[in-house]
Amino acid sequence: MPPSPKSKRKAAIRVKPTQRPRRHPIPRLNPMMACDTAFRIVARRHLEDLTANNEATCKGDPVALHQMRIALTRLRAAVWLFSPMVVDTEQPRIKDELKWLNTQLGAVRDLDVATAQLQAVDKRRPQAIPDDHRAWTVKRADGHRHLAQELRSARYRRLIKITSDWIESGPWSIRKGKRATKQRACSIATYSAGTLARWRENLLKKSRKLPEMDAKKRHRLRLLSKKLRYSIEFFEDLFPGKRFSRQRAALKYLRKAQKFLGQLNDDANSQSLAAALQRDGVGEPLQFLGPKREKRLVRKAAAAYRKLAASKPFRI
Repeated sequence: MPPSPKSKRKAAIRVKPTQRPRRHPIPRLNPMMACDTAFRIVARRHLEDLTANNEATCKGDPVALHQMRIALTRLRAAVWLFSPMVVDTEQPRIKDELKWLNTQLGAVRDLDVATAQLQAVDKRRPQAIPDDHRAWTVKRADGHRHLAQELRSARYRRLIKITSDWIESGPWSIRKGKRATKQRACSIATYSAGTLARWRENLLKKSRKLPEMDAKKRHRLRLLSKKLRYSIEFFEDLFPGKRFSRQRAALKYLRKAQKFLGQLNDDANSQSLAAALQRDGVGEPLQFLGPKREKRLVRKAAAAYRKLAASKPFRI
């Protein structure tokens, strides 16, 4: 029997992240702000959140690791959102390095989640987990040690430096031509209105095929949901009070869909890790993703997307 979402959450989240306060206050967005200025504000915000959790992550704090990965995902979403005006010769390199960091963080985060799932099962059914599940704890500890080495490496320091420099004054910021200049100067309200509406329609179109999707396609759908959700949240400053009500409703359904798809993704990753350990001669077959649980989570995610489709489109 797979662990319940509630017990999994309790096992995975035990401590509060040890995050430094921001060194400098982050300016708020306003509707008439130019896109290049808005990009710098949003990207700086999440780059600082990323580095603020570095030291605690190096010390093995699983929640700091999770916060670090969220900050990185938001930073990558910002680059994706503003890609028309920040494209330049440096962007592919920046994206590749951020992808490398995401791979390092993701591998250890998956181990944290899988180990938490095992602990949850162990508490409810002590006889259900073989004694050699301690191999998971060893693998997780090795993963955290390797991650700490990477986060203290010259490559990581260089990544932070070049990303920070690129955000502030990359080649994109002085790219010549009427179109490039117009894109950078376009107000964030004008740009976000059309962009978010297109993304919403694209996501809803893809979500209709959710019941037939395999684990990889569900994961890609979840990533699209994250990007739309984070992009909406980037612009919350633009909607005072009740003007944010439609966006708030959309965020509610996007978070629900992301939650259910996230549980499916965690189960699939844990199942893959269990299979890898078994191939190495460690452990016995473990069932993380039961058919009933999979169908139930898919139904709940599909229902969240249907409610998003039925809600009023948000507008700037």
